Amino acid sequence: MPTPSPSLIELRNITFAYGASGDGRKILDDISLTVPRGKVTALMGASGGGKTTVLRLIGGQYRAQKGELLLGPAATDGQPQDIGKMNPTELYAARRRMGMLFQFGALFTDLSVFDNVAFPLREHTDLSAALVRDIVLMKLNAVGLRGARDLMPSEISGGMARRVALARAIALDPELIMYDEPFSGLDPISLGTAARLIRQLNDAMGLTSIVVSHDLDETFGIADQVIILANGKIAAQGTPDEVRHSTDPLVHQFVNALPDGPVRFHYPGPSIEEDFSAGTGKGARP
Repeated sequence: MPTPSPSLIELRNITFAYGASGDGRKILDDISLTVPRGKVTALMGASGGGKTTVLRLIGGQYRAQKGELLLGPAATDGQPQDIGKMNPTELYAARRRMGMLFQFGALFTDLSVFDNVAFPLREHTDLSAALVRDIVLMKLNAVGLRGARDLMPSEISGGMARRVALARAIALDPELIMYDEPFSGLDPISLGTAARLIRQLNDAMGLTSIVVSHDLDETFGIADQVIILANGKIAAQGTPDEVRHSTDPLVHQFVNALPDGPVRFHYPGPSIEEDFSAGTGKGARP
């Protein structure tokens, strides 16, 4: 019996730049990477390195100017599909296989916790109200918030809102879940809870997870694979331990939180002597 490809997502020689014709700032420059099925892959790197751009390419919000972005088949006898070449119908079908946890949750503020989680079920299925109720309660129970189902987003904490968003992301039982900064702004207890949930749900539900994060300790603690993006390229890729002990100067600076190195503290510009001796040059008040 044939088995599915070991990779659910594969980027092959992807190049992406902003601008109507791709002539703007280049974000990704001929990068190739794989996201293995059933694993937690962390995308890390300095701000502006292209991490969230990768998520948007996978979701079909952006299309790369060059390369292929392949989504592995759900069935054992299918073939990978290039997300960048999908028509709207194919893209919507592909998105049904994905869940997304947005930074800060992005809950509907005028819907209750229950209705937020029920939203994708009501939007994309013809399930009965009774079955929707049971599924929502199961998903909320999985994130520890079944008792908060009748509360409004304004009545729950930031950490709880992130867990509600996670319940919503898994409502349709997706194969792939993408997390955009899931630990941002959380207190240590909520942060640890969120990290454990990502790992536990990934393993219990047989998911594939991509986590974009700047939190080194928690992310390294749950990831199977870490990919460091920098300057449009992949600076490092491997297990958390391999990346932590990388000798690459940029990776060393990142994992050790050093203030200076390949990523400079000062934005490129004229020397301080040139600027202060310029008098009323560009940028100075007359």
